[in-house]
Amino acid sequence: MSIEFLLTSLVIVVTPGTGVLYTLAAGLTRGGRAGVVAAFGCTLGIVPHLAAAVTGLAALLHASAVAFQVIKYAGVAYLLYMAWNTLRERGALNVEGQAEPRPALRVIGDGVLVNILNPKLSIFFFAFLPQFVSAGEPSALTRMLELGAVFMLLTFAVFAGYGLCAAAVRNQVISRPRVLTWLRRGFGAAFVALGAKLALTER
Repeated sequence: MSIEFLLTSLVIVVTPGTGVLYTLAAGLTRGGRAGVVAAFGCTLGIVPHLAAAVTGLAALLHASAVAFQVIKYAGVAYLLYMAWNTLRERGALNVEGQAEPRPALRVIGDGVLVNILNPKLSIFFFAFLPQFVSAGEPSALTRMLELGAVFMLLTFAVFAGYGLCAAAVRNQVISRPRVLTWLRRGFGAAFVALGAKLALTER
């Protein structure tokens, strides 16, 4: 495992995106456990992209304009749906008080969808992983799977850290309705902005 791979992966994982935003929202509004569960869901969402890259499906996605556009706009629609629910106090920034906590499977499912509906992630793996596999290496497939597993572990660790940090300031936020309102609007706007960025993304 090269230090270049670890550093590059860490930079990519730490950079804020939809997964980080979702994990922060979960930790901020439902506590540390929800933040960690959200991080796990986002990490699971990487598996299909890793599988696509390893099996060569990412190349097909890159070559097929129709397939790319379908997945891209499904991702855009889902981000806008999350923004709408956030602003309606039903989605990522719905603060649970005395009500039943949000089911872990629902939190995980949303986390998976956040990452799985991003076609650029498959193409990223297709272009990224081979750079760290030696040409002609007999166990190239195993090597790519190992690198993918390390990337997923880094993702989970960093995202869980984001969620726990957000949970640490949860009480200060939910005790101030005005702050929570502005945060909700900020998260909603961020989901819209990320959706717009994805909509403008080319292959």
